[in-house]
Amino acid sequence: MQLPPKVTDRAFDRLAEIGAADQGQALRIAVEGGGCSGFQYEIALDTPKADDLVLEGKGQKVVVDEISLPFLENAVIDFTEELIGARFTIENPNATSSCGCGTSFSM
Repeated sequence: MQLPPKVTDRAFDRLAEIGAADQGQALRIAVEGGGCSGFQYEIALDTPKADDLVLEGKGQKVVVDEISLPFLENAVIDFTEELIGARFTIENPNATSSCGCGTSFSM
């Protein structure tokens, strides 16, 4: 049985701050081929689709398509504010390596 990704309160709080649900939007986390390590994350506001896994909290939604889901098993979706800027991050236990930018990984 696959464990779905977890979304932190900080990530849901940030979605509430930017009013995602008010606009009918969810944070889409997708995995695509490419990037410097073989796979890369695509993180964007999008409209939920019928076959998405929907993770809900604080009135907000994070969605993952069924093709990306196995790559994100047991991952943690978070929001961080650092010197380089504020961004959504993914801690992925399935990734064997990742690049410095944090958006690309290999398995």
